[in-house]
Amino acid sequence: MRESPTLKVIEILEQNGANILINDPYIPKFKHKGKEYISVEWKNEINNADIVVITTDHSCYDYELVVEKAKLLYDTRNATKNVKNNREKINKL
Repeated sequence: MRESPTLKVIEILEQNGANILINDPYIPKFKHKGKEYISVEWKNEINNADIVVITTDHSCYDYELVVEKAKLLYDTRNATKNVKNNREKINKL
């Protein structure tokens, strides 16, 4: 996590006033610049999110379902390449 581009994404979004929730099935919590982040269950929180940003492409996610539930999605890893439905929600970075 120390060199992860995810940390830079979090910093930029927070500098612009975003409230951040993270989900990572392999990292339940971490600290960055004195702030603790705790992984939430994405299925419980995604409906409240204004945007979803994918910064890792873990194979354990059902990306079809993620895209279906997201209002707007930014994919930095091309994780949604095989998603067939709701492609208009997907923005590639």
